[in-house]
Amino acid sequence: MGLFDRLKQGLAKTRDKISRSFRSILPFGKKIDDTIISQLEETMLTDDMGPAVTDRLIDEVRVAWKGGQIGETQEIIPFLKQKIVSYWPEADRQLIRAASGPTVILVSGVNGSGKTTSVAKLCNYLTKEGDQVILAACDTFRAAAVAQLTEWSSRLGVQIVKHQQGADPGAVAYDACEAALARNADVLIVDTAGRLHTQEHLMRELNKIQRVVEKKIPGAPHEVLLVLDSTIGQNAINQAKVFSQHVKVTGLFLAKLDGSAKGGIVIGIRDQINIPVKFVGLGETPDDIEPFNPESFVEALFAEPEA
Repeated sequence: MGLFDRLKQGLAKTRDKISRSFRSILPFGKKIDDTIISQLEETMLTDDMGPAVTDRLIDEVRVAWKGGQIGETQEIIPFLKQKIVSYWPEADRQLIRAASGPTVILVSGVNGSGKTTSVAKLCNYLTKEGDQVILAACDTFRAAAVAQLTEWSSRLGVQIVKHQQGADPGAVAYDACEAALARNADVLIVDTAGRLHTQEHLMRELNKIQRVVEKKIPGAPHEVLLVLDSTIGQNAINQAKVFSQHVKVTGLFLAKLDGSAKGGIVIGIRDQINIPVKFVGLGETPDDIEPFNPESFVEALFAEPEA
C-alpha cells in the first residue's frame, strides 16, 4: 500500500467527518457569498483545526473571493489545500542529522500518547533506511517500561542500553552515549519517561537528560521529538507548548492518526506552535510509520469519502 493510500485509510474518520460537513455547504456551481464563508468558518472550527488557523484561512478565502481569484464553491477546497500545504516547507520536515558521529534523537511525551510504540516504529524505520541504531531505555520510572523496550529491541534487531527499573535516567543516557560513540552507531534514540506536562519535577528530569546528552556528544540532541496523541485534539497543542518550555522540541511525531476523528489538529498545531510534524503513526505495527508529507496528507484529508 502506497503512502497516499495509507494516509487515506488512516485519516478515514477525520476525512468522513470533514467531507460530510464541507460538501453539505459547498455544492458544485454555487456562487460564493458571505453566508457560504460564514458556514465554512463554522465547519472548520468543528473539525478541530483551531480558531487561529481557521481565522487565517477564512481571511485568505475572503481576500481571494473579493479579489476575483475564486468565485464558485467548488474552487474553495482546492484553494484551501494549496494554502495548507504551504505551511510546511520541505526543509522543516527533514530529520536533522549530525555532521559527524551519532545522530541523537530524544523522544518525549506523556504516558498513553503512544510514545513507546512510536519509539519502536522510529527504530524500525531508521534501521530499514540503513542506519545502525542504538536505543537508550531512559524510562526507568514506569513499571515494565524497560522490559517493553527490551522486547521491541529484540524483535527489531536493535541494540539497547538499559539499567534496572528506578535507576537514574541520566546515567542511562550517559552510558548510551558512550556506547553509541564506541560502536560507531549512526543513530542513538533516547526514550524518556512518559510524564504529564504538569509534573514540574519530572519535566526537570527530562531537561537533565538533555543536558547529559549535550555534554557527552557535541551538538546533541540533534532532534527532540515530541509524541502527541492525535485523538486528543486541541489538548495536544497545550502539551506541546508546555514541553517546549523545558526542552527544545524540534519536531512532532503524531501517533494514533488512524484512530482519530481529529486529524484537522495537524493543521492547527503547525499554525499555533510552529513546530514541524516529522512523522505520523498510522497503526500498531512497527511498519506503521510515515515521514510527514503535507501534499499527501492534504490530499488524503480532503479526498472523496469511500462509497
